[in-house]
Amino acid sequence: MSTQTSFQVSGKLVDIRNKKIYPAHVWVENGIIHRIEKTDANTPDQYILPGFIDSHVHIESSMLIPSEFARLAVVHGTVGTVSDPHEIANVCGVAGVDFMIENGKKVPFKFNFGAPSCVPATTFETAGAMIDSTAVTTLLERPEILYLSEMMNFPGVLHQDPEVMKKIAAAHRMRKPVDGHAPGLRGDAAKAYIEAGISTDHECFTLEEAVDKLQHGMKIIIREGSAARNFDALIDLVDDHPNHILFCSDDKHPDSLVNGHINDLCARAVAKGLDVFNVLKAACVNPVLHYRLPIGLLNEKDPADFIVVKDLTDFKVLQTYVDGILVAQNGTTLIESVSSTTINQFDCKPVTVKDLSIQKEQYPSTAGLIPVIEALDGQLITNKLSLPGKLADQEWVSDVSNDILKMVVVNRYHQAAVAKCFIRNFGFKQGAIASSVAHDSHNIVAVGTDDASLAAAINLVIAEKGGVSCYVNEQQYQVLGLPVAGLMSTENGYKVSEAYTSIDKMAKSLGSHLQAPFMTLSFMALLVIPHLKLSDKGLFDGDRFQFV
Repeated sequence: MSTQTSFQVSGKLVDIRNKKIYPAHVWVENGIIHRIEKTDANTPDQYILPGFIDSHVHIESSMLIPSEFARLAVVHGTVGTVSDPHEIANVCGVAGVDFMIENGKKVPFKFNFGAPSCVPATTFETAGAMIDSTAVTTLLERPEILYLSEMMNFPGVLHQDPEVMKKIAAAHRMRKPVDGHAPGLRGDAAKAYIEAGISTDHECFTLEEAVDKLQHGMKIIIREGSAARNFDALIDLVDDHPNHILFCSDDKHPDSLVNGHINDLCARAVAKGLDVFNVLKAACVNPVLHYRLPIGLLNEKDPADFIVVKDLTDFKVLQTYVDGILVAQNGTTLIESVSSTTINQFDCKPVTVKDLSIQKEQYPSTAGLIPVIEALDGQLITNKLSLPGKLADQEWVSDVSNDILKMVVVNRYHQAAVAKCFIRNFGFKQGAIASSVAHDSHNIVAVGTDDASLAAAINLVIAEKGGVSCYVNEQQYQVLGLPVAGLMSTENGYKVSEAYTSIDKMAKSLGSHLQAPFMTLSFMALLVIPHLKLSDKGLFDGDRFQFV
């Protein structure tokens, strides 16, 4: 990395808030923008603008520790994130949050962590830790914790749950924003949720829902991740509400992060004819203003956090600077890998085929019809179906011909009975996949065509004390170990991306047409997103908020 104390960068400066572009020299001294000088002289044919910010992301979903995430992200012009350490907190508690903060400090990148608000996310699943209102308040008192992370328990907000309200009140006392999470909430319910002091939502999946929330004073974060993709539905909001829109990925797998980040959203938005200054407000300016981030906005006396791009259409990043340090140049990261410890909580024994069987009387059915989860590509919500089940020797089994496959969740924290159900749209013709990345409690979730394949895939993950696996037969299988909380690898980010790309390809070879089978699987135990999900305790109706 270049660590010059004084240097100059020249090009066409993009003044986003004043909607101007002009040739300029930017002088940097000791990590601060010392002077911006307009010039009539010829400058390089390149554009200087503030760095991109991912306004809501779970670093853990990249399967990379923060220092490795940064190495990949800066290549695409990302200089900072608004990071919710909710995933590792559900596994390891406050110690997991500490791990993320400390590892992030080892590299020149601005992570901006929040205090997880919902650990565990619900009482209907087994997590590895609990962070109550007292612990949340202690976290919020720390200067490196900038906000209260997404308040997923929106029923708790609407019903004034005392613990929930104490967490929100603590954030308000410290003048720190509260992030929201209320998929599908509309009308008076949305109004009440917002009036509780919740300022953003990244879960809108229709334009009507987003407009409804905007009208009640909420900011909308447009999400485009590896599983949930809401860009096309919501992007027109950028020109209509330029001061109230932000961009995020939420969850982004390593192969996707290698290919692009917030820069891709800018390019897609401009290609649709949206005002480039409004697009850059969402990508660069609005997050800094809303969360009061310690990230520079290309003003004199600001931290020198900025990027140089080839043009304002493709946003190809030529250089990325963080605190005046050149961290990426021409598609190459200049941040070196750093050593890391691990932290985990994993205690379960291998499963057997017998553990996975579903006797006829053990699963709800009416006239041969059984409840089936319908996974939706590019969405976190699922549909609740009632379809003909397949019986073999008085056991419910996968019906591969009709794409009704068995899904199970195994408690990773202690020995317990395996939870089981059926799911549609994975499309596998053979084999199984399994993962300990399973929002929000991160038990082991697996889907497959037969119990032997399911058991084999699950046991590959158990042997690694966390990871993702794909099993076809004894000669064909892959596993990517994730020793940090069963969520992240400590290996070089580009190598992790290669390994994930390989196992993802193998999963798709089983017959799936999902864009990201592992990412989709990871949300099938996420109870706070309707309509039907499976926790380690059983099949759960997200509309009634109770077990089936």
